[in-house]
Amino acid sequence: MRIYFSVVRRWWVAPVALALTVLVCWTSGGTELPVPSFLGGTAGVKLRYFAPLLVVMAVLSCLDRRLGEVEDTAVAPVVLRDHATVTGVVLLAHGVGPWVGMDVPRNVMLLLAVALAARRFMNTAAAGAVCLGTLAVTLTMGRAQGASGRVVALDWALVLHPAGSAGAWVASAGLFALALAVSSGAGRSRPGRRR
Repeated sequence: MRIYFSVVRRWWVAPVALALTVLVCWTSGGTELPVPSFLGGTAGVKLRYFAPLLVVMAVLSCLDRRLGEVEDTAVAPVVLRDHATVTGVVLLAHGVGPWVGMDVPRNVMLLLAVALAARRFMNTAAAGAVCLGTLAVTLTMGRAQGASGRVVALDWALVLHPAGSAGAWVASAGLFALALAVSSGAGRSRPGRRR
């Protein structure tokens, strides 16, 4: 078990990435980056929206490290351990939420859901790209002019919802649970295929 966590998967990388995410949010999370907007021109997007990508990419990197044939024939279900550890990373992210804002762990959970689901059907690098693309599309197309003339987040743009949005959190949690169910066979070698 110790070899699985520290040598093969190197799960210690995920808490380090989470600590780096907290540091980024504390030091420059309020800094705005110019992002093209479909409302016209460019709009400022806070750096804190990109910070969860550090955790997502670390988790994907850990999941990509495997011992193919050994894990495929293992008595202990490695996939269940992976799911438990990924869920533990999400819970740890929620533990630091009071210090960085609860929108950051919610976005970690949401972007991990996208990455896990994409990883089920493609390789890990492509899953990371899909996750980044999803974030980019959300940031550029997820805002509209509200009735009062202010810019508001659209319902589907969960990343942009405020930290206190219970609906965004429930939707993100549901997508995360669904992604865990879908990703059960991700990364396994298929019969007849050699790595």
